Amino acid sequence: MATKVILTETIDTLGIIGAEATVADGYARNYLLPRGKAVLATPQNKKILEQQKARFELQIAKEREQAEELAKKVQEISCTLMAKVSQEERLYGSITAQDILEALKGQEVTIEKRMLLLAAPIKELGTYKVPVRLYKDVEPEITVEVKAEAKEGEE
Repeated sequence: MATKVILTETIDTLGIIGAEATVADGYARNYLLPRGKAVLATPQNKKILEQQKARFELQIAKEREQAEELAKKVQEISCTLMAKVSQEERLYGSITAQDILEALKGQEVTIEKRMLLLAAPIKELGTYKVPVRLYKDVEPEITVEVKAEAKEGEE
């Protein structure tokens, strides 16, 4: 069965604040409703929501503005990862989203793993653009450069 709810805050996987969503009963009953992230989509709640629509629109604009400001910072970020390579310049193993997050720790922007849209682990040397989803339709790219580690005996 499914339950119709109205979101009281933006949830990446469901939608923005004020949107109506159909979710599994257990998800609504055990997670969304107890945490105040959504209310049941009843006629009474819809009327209340209409009255609060202006406040929601302000919040959406504010969230989007914050995401766009962060996007400007994120776009300037680049990181260099050193990896062991074989004779054919292929990596031993691969560079994953977690490796990129570790390399970004020293920078002033906090990015969560779920925000990195790395389609597949990086397996070759080179420079890559990795998109970061900060908000719906706000996806700047960070530059990730993968270089070979110096082999023993070389400098």
